[in-house]
Amino acid sequence: MKITFHGAARTTTGSKHLLEVNGSKILLDCGLFQGRRQQSIQINEHFPFDPASIDVAVLSHAHIDHSGNLPRLCKLGFRGNIISTFATRDLCQLMLADSAKVQAADIAFLNKKRERQNLPELVPLYNAREAEQCLRQFVTVNYRRPMPIAPGITVTFYDAGHILGSAQVVLDIEEGGRRSRLLFSGDVGRGHNDLLRNPEPVDGVDYMLMESTYGAREHDLPEAASDKLCSIVRTAIERGGKILIPSFAVERTQQVIYRLHHLIKDGCIPPIPTYVDSPLAVNATEVFRLHPECFNDEVYEFLFQRADPFGFESLNYIRDTARSMDLNTVTGPCIIISASGMCEAGRIVHHLRNNISDSRTTILFVGYCAQNTLGARIRAGDKTVNIFGESLRVNARIEAIDSFSGHADHSELLDYYRATGGSKKKVWLVHGEPDQSDPLRHELRTLFPGTDFIVPTAGETAEI
Repeated sequence: MKITFHGAARTTTGSKHLLEVNGSKILLDCGLFQGRRQQSIQINEHFPFDPASIDVAVLSHAHIDHSGNLPRLCKLGFRGNIISTFATRDLCQLMLADSAKVQAADIAFLNKKRERQNLPELVPLYNAREAEQCLRQFVTVNYRRPMPIAPGITVTFYDAGHILGSAQVVLDIEEGGRRSRLLFSGDVGRGHNDLLRNPEPVDGVDYMLMESTYGAREHDLPEAASDKLCSIVRTAIERGGKILIPSFAVERTQQVIYRLHHLIKDGCIPPIPTYVDSPLAVNATEVFRLHPECFNDEVYEFLFQRADPFGFESLNYIRDTARSMDLNTVTGPCIIISASGMCEAGRIVHHLRNNISDSRTTILFVGYCAQNTLGARIRAGDKTVNIFGESLRVNARIEAIDSFSGHADHSELLDYYRATGGSKKKVWLVHGEPDQSDPLRHELRTLFPGTDFIVPTAGETAEI
């Protein structure tokens, strides 16, 4: 048995790990690499293996950095099953189509420049039709339902508590008369999520691929988020400006809506006009309503008392472009929640262009921004940023609430590791920048000297 780390190795994007055992090739995740444009195009266009040689793909969850290159994998010859939870498949139907749409717009913009420079046209990684065709290869299964997927290999999903439908992937493997259990954590949630259940503990693990996104930092306590959100909104109202919330369309947007709902209900903030300006987020919210099996007990009861967890009187969902553009003329305080969370694409970029230089504006980040993204530069305090080729002064007030993060922090990752049972002979720390994964490895080695902890590099192969 061997594992090759083709993505999310010493970085947090492009999750892609290839397991070879019993003559079968199993791909764990197939995400898009997101970062500098030219580097991203090169990595995403060319797989480091023949897609037609893959027997089966297993998807931990629907985020684009884990699922986003599945349509291209299928386009280039992969004909096997894509195994996921029900909710993950439903979210992928939305997110892969949206990814195709974003690529088409981005490529069209680049091709205008390339035409003036007499350069050949670029083409998207895949189109909307190819994204839809990829969905026909999905095979869905619920949590804790073992499914044979290849000779000697059975997969079981356990709740990861990260986004709707997210899963820890457990592979029970029989090879040459020996049995072993491999756990791929996917992305691990913090626990005590507003909407979702806590990550489930998995027992009997021999080998482990574990995320390390926030391996060296501590988030704010979850219970502090409501107080901080209340304070930020009240201050912004006094300043008389808009509150822009760049947010991932899936899970983070719904979590923020749910929290605002409670703040208004409790009287902490007035019923301020609130707009969810993202067709993907609007559609994703409908998918959330279809999957109560993923909710924690509080939201489950809330839903079945015939109340809408994702709706309140001053909340408006916006799909069409004309209504989105009308938000430019809105005067007075309001909240605009829009994708993407890293400010790399989508309607949030237009709202930033129109409002980032207004000192009355508040930009509130509620999630992670990868290195070299527009969101990361704004969060870091850059005084000027480039948006649509225009250099803009950042006069807006910049705020961040990290307790909304869907990723476990340093202490929570240690707790997650402790809760995972078994010998855990080798643990590979993936999905983390070196400044996060290396300190986590150092502490894990100190606390658990009997286990081999490794931070693999892209393209590295480990034999078991």
